[in-house]
Amino acid sequence: MTQVKNYYWRIAGFYFFYYAFIGMFAPYWSLYLQSIRFSAVEIGILMSVQPVMRMLAPSLWGWLADHTGKRLLVVQVAASLSAIFYLGVFVTTSFWGMLLVLALMSFFWSASMPLVEATTLSYLGKQTARYGRLRSWGSVGFIGSVVGLGYAFDYIAISWLLWAGLICELGILLFSRQLPETQVVPHHTDQQPILKIFLRPSVMLLFGACFLMSAAHGPYYTFFSIYLVEHGYAKSAVGGLWALGVICEIGVFILMPRLAHRYGFMRILIASFALAVVRFMMIGWCVDFLLLLLIAQVLHAATFGAYHAASVGLIHELFQGKHQSRGQAMFGSLTYGAGGMLGGLISGPVWQYYGANMLYTCSALMALLGLILVGWSSSGRFLQAAH
Repeated sequence: MTQVKNYYWRIAGFYFFYYAFIGMFAPYWSLYLQSIRFSAVEIGILMSVQPVMRMLAPSLWGWLADHTGKRLLVVQVAASLSAIFYLGVFVTTSFWGMLLVLALMSFFWSASMPLVEATTLSYLGKQTARYGRLRSWGSVGFIGSVVGLGYAFDYIAISWLLWAGLICELGILLFSRQLPETQVVPHHTDQQPILKIFLRPSVMLLFGACFLMSAAHGPYYTFFSIYLVEHGYAKSAVGGLWALGVICEIGVFILMPRLAHRYGFMRILIASFALAVVRFMMIGWCVDFLLLLLIAQVLHAATFGAYHAASVGLIHELFQGKHQSRGQAMFGSLTYGAGGMLGGLISGPVWQYYGANMLYTCSALMALLGLILVGWSSSGRFLQAAH
C-alpha cells in the first residue's frame, strides 16, 4: 500500500493532463475547424487523424518499449515530440497543413497512454481493481477542460483553444518525467509469440467487439458538439452535457473495484454494449428533449467508463509478462485507433448526406453488432482461454 501512495499523484497527474487534452480536443476542435471554414467532410477527415495514429503508432512504440526495456524513456521522448509538433497548429489554417501537424503530433501523443496503462497496472500489481480510481483523475481533467472551455467560449474566441491545448501538452510532458519505473513480472506466456495469444477465437471476438464500440463513438466525438449547437444549445450547455457524462464516468471508476468483484469484467462489458445501443438511439432521435438527452449523457458512465475499465482489465489478464506493453498497444491500435478512425471517417459523409438521425442510428447498430460479438466471446469461456 505504501508504494501505491508514494506515486499515486504522479500517475494521477499524467492521467489528468492527458485527458484534459482530450477534453479540449474532442468537444471543441471540430468547432475550431468549422470556424476556419472547413467543410463537414474535411472536419471528419481531420478529426480522424488522431484515431488513425492511435491505430498505427502504439504497436510500434509498444514493441520499442518491450524490446529495449525502457518503457518510461519511450513515454518521455514521445511526450516531448508531441508537444513540439503541436506548436504547428499556431502557424497553419490550411487543410493540408493542419493534416500534417495533427498527424505528427498525434503519432507521438498516441504513444504514451498504452505504455502508461501497462505501467499503472504493473505498479498496482494484484490491486488492479484500483485502476479505476487512479484513472478517474483523467476524467477530472476532462471535466475541468470541457466545462471551463465551454463557459469561456461563450465570451472569448474559439481560437483560444490552441493555447489550452498547449497547456495540456506541457502538463503531459511534465508528469511523464514523474512516473515510476516498474518491473515486468515473468509469466509462462513469455515464450509464446504475441500473435498466438491474439489469434485465440475468444480474444479476436473481444477485439472485434471493442473495435465496433470505438467506431460507434466516432460520430459522438466528431459531431456531437456541432449537433448540439445547431439545435440551439449554448457552448456552455455543450460543455455541461459533455461534463455530465464524465462525472458519471468518475462514479463508475470509483465503484469499479466493487462492481468487478461482484459481476466480473465480462458481464460489465456486455451491459456496456447493451446500454450503448440505447444511448446512441436517444442521441440521434431525442436531441430536442433535454431530459432524454441528459439520460443519454448519464449512460456515458456505462458506454465509456465501465467499458474502458473492464476492457483494459481483460487485456491485462490476457497479455502478461513481457507482452504487457504490446498487448495494451495492440488493443489501443485495433480498437480505439482503427475503430475510432472508421467512426470518424464515415461521420462526415453520413452527416452531410443523410443527417444526424441516421448517423447516430449507425452508431447504435455498430454497438448492437459489438454486443453480439462480446456475447459470443463470453460464451467461449474467455477467462479460461486467457490463461
